[in-house]
Amino acid sequence: MPTPHINANKGDFAKVVLMPGDPKRAQWIVDNFLTDVKLVNDVRGVLGFTGLTKNGKRISVMASGMGQPSIGIYSHELFAEYDVETIIRVGTCGSYQPDIDFFDILLCEAASTDSNWLSQFALNGTYSATADFELVKDAYDVLKEKGYPFHVGNIFSADIFYDYDKDVWKKWAKLGVMGVEMESFALYINAKVLGKRALTMVTVTDHFIKKGNNVTADMRQKGLYKMIDAAILVAEKYA
Repeated sequence: MPTPHINANKGDFAKVVLMPGDPKRAQWIVDNFLTDVKLVNDVRGVLGFTGLTKNGKRISVMASGMGQPSIGIYSHELFAEYDVETIIRVGTCGSYQPDIDFFDILLCEAASTDSNWLSQFALNGTYSATADFELVKDAYDVLKEKGYPFHVGNIFSADIFYDYDKDVWKKWAKLGVMGVEMESFALYINAKVLGKRALTMVTVTDHFIKKGNNVTADMRQKGLYKMIDAAILVAEKYA
């Protein structure tokens, strides 16, 4: 049965879903990496597809939109209503660290946040949101084997894109946080609560230290190829 935000039927989604933020990026992924593709969701223009990898494994690709409220809705409905077991977020980020270069891949074993997402659980402390260990290990092994440049660590999931405090990022950088995006914390929490698996892999397309690099939209798109190639190889293990 369709949900309020997804008009797919039961069985339309595979057990594993790659989740970029942008619907156009979801389209680009299936156009370049999958065959026998079926459009399974188009509510609000948030495109979802299911198809086959070159190795014949059935996986799905669906956009999440921007921010934790958005990925919180879609990941919850996929996990809870469509029997999805694994979501791998594949997106872009800005880096905080000098040893990380443009188009490096960040393998996010944990996520920090400035979000109020956890308030719903009324905890008496601070919860650390982490990725599924097996997914992290599999992604690490694939990236190593491929020789793709990558880093493993903590990502910052921000609720604010345009910070009025222009230097606030330096506090997170001092704690070793690799960079910033806007979705992983909520995804990881949903996966833990619902007993599912989740992982974020992001490609660096912006940098807080290395200025002067004009990364065009076309460069962003093509720069994601290595990350998607690796993510699909990981996804096939869970298909």
